Amino acid sequence: MPATPHATPPRKRLVRRLTATAAALAATAGVLSAAAPAGADSAVAADSAQSGKQRHGRTVDVQLLSFNDLHGNLEAPQGSSGTVTETQPDGTKKVIPAGGVEYLANSLRTARKGHEYSITAAAGDMIGASPLMTGLFHDEPTIEALNKIKLDATSVGNHEFDEGRAELLRMQRGGCHPKEGCFEKGKKFRGADFPYLAANVTDEKTGKPILKPYTVWKHKGVKIGIIGLTLEGTPDVVTAEGVKGLKFHDEVETINKYAKELDRQGVKSIVTLIHEGGMPASGSYNYDCDTPGAGAGISGPIVEIAKKVTPKVDALVTGHTHQAYACTIPDPSGAPRTVTSAASFGRVYTDTTLTYDRRTKDIVRTSVKGPRATNHVVDREQPKAADMTRLIDRWKTLAAPVANKPVGYISGDINGRGSEAYEKPLGDLLTDAQLEALAPADKGGAQIAFMNPGGIRSDLAFKASGAEGDGVVTYGEAFTVQPFTNMMNVVDLTGAQVIAALQQQVSGPNEPQPKILQVSRGLTYTLDLTKQGADRVVASSVKLNGTAIDPGKTYRVAMNEFLAGGGDGFPAFKEGKNKLVGASDLDAFTSYLTARSSAASPLAPPKADRITIVK
Repeated sequence: MPATPHATPPRKRLVRRLTATAAALAATAGVLSAAAPAGADSAVAADSAQSGKQRHGRTVDVQLLSFNDLHGNLEAPQGSSGTVTETQPDGTKKVIPAGGVEYLANSLRTARKGHEYSITAAAGDMIGASPLMTGLFHDEPTIEALNKIKLDATSVGNHEFDEGRAELLRMQRGGCHPKEGCFEKGKKFRGADFPYLAANVTDEKTGKPILKPYTVWKHKGVKIGIIGLTLEGTPDVVTAEGVKGLKFHDEVETINKYAKELDRQGVKSIVTLIHEGGMPASGSYNYDCDTPGAGAGISGPIVEIAKKVTPKVDALVTGHTHQAYACTIPDPSGAPRTVTSAASFGRVYTDTTLTYDRRTKDIVRTSVKGPRATNHVVDREQPKAADMTRLIDRWKTLAAPVANKPVGYISGDINGRGSEAYEKPLGDLLTDAQLEALAPADKGGAQIAFMNPGGIRSDLAFKASGAEGDGVVTYGEAFTVQPFTNMMNVVDLTGAQVIAALQQQVSGPNEPQPKILQVSRGLTYTLDLTKQGADRVVASSVKLNGTAIDPGKTYRVAMNEFLAGGGDGFPAFKEGKNKLVGASDLDAFTSYLTARSSAASPLAPPKADRITIVK
């Protein structure tokens, strides 16, 4: 079963929560307290073996390297979040450890060798929902790493808005943080060397794009237009504060508008970076989603978008769903067009060959031939990029006083982000922590806790990530699981509203791709996948501590503020009354780990048996 697409709340309170942390780092790590931007055979464009220079024939192959959804994962991700699945010739599956910017940088640099015409681009969510090592410093380390990788352009994703427009503009333009100042003595954050593209994001008052809608990559007469945008539904997956004063426009209309503008400028070769994606029928990175026909093995929003986008666009680089695919979906004229995605966390990159016709200035795309795209694993058997190792070590040293503090103990891997199941073991642990923190009468009197699955950003791995020892959970690891610092809310909901919320997991906007909430201990129900829509949740099966939920009774229900605002397609939660704001989700989690575990008595992975699945 494919992993639930991520759609998560922002980390908008990081500044407030880490004020004390910033002060501590100022004393221990020198933190200051203030202070690319229909033709002939491509063989004629091959590299000359003698001179190493490309001959200027009718066509030339342009290499497009792409990735998406890095989320600040500079270090190799832990647990199943740091692996990819490869289907073998005999049909068996092989799990490969992958990811980490030291390996991603080496993979991209190696892939570029021998390619004079090479573009590196990304499809959003480079930052946001990041591990502590970069999240603590508002993702400045991630932008620095992407500069070193020589990224040519990226689109914005929903997570680029986690801390609001002003912070996104700082990521582009540079400058030290407005409240926490500069993080390294004598160094001012210079911002991104590459353009962040936000074609469909405009200011509500002026109607103008907040960032460049496109850029044009040029080399020796070859010009490739690159349009970048995020999903129109970004406001549905980011809290209101993160998108305040902004308007998000239709993806197809926006792409077609700017493709026409580029065409008028004489730029005939166009690539679109779009932070919206699909779900392939298989979780293997090397699955052929064109079997049995073009695009037959992929579903989701990107399919209809790809079918409608103007033929002027030659390739679509996508993201958001954290899946790996290299598909061919015909454009409105019927010509083949690649639609690709490279999983997430730097575990995969895509290599697409765009054959550029110097006479037409367009990419060769006929009814039988189009761009060729292949996904490659960023394995950890290759050498590390030394400059990335130095970058990581530098920032880890700054973060160490906070990141390395032990907060709990576990007896085995507790899978969250890496789990493909609807109910995740880590989801059980997190909701139990929230329930315990908010159950006391003076803390809200919670009886039930719900959590959106996309809010779980990683696994808890038993194997030590540093020198802390196996089974030790550090503050940095806990932060990586829940990096948003959402404040917890406790509200009154009727039993009917609780059932309605559960039904909204599999109906309305969530029907095509269910978002199954994680539930606290005591709440049980049956999810019948043989049925359709809201009927998939068997209303009569919803029980609390063995007793059927009473539609007319009022229950105290805990959830993060993102869910309480109706985020992720749960309007029932907006109907809550008598709201009490409690501790942050991260504080609830770390407190639970500390109180409930020790070196002698570690927490065991939960059984994940609260939701009964009928297939």
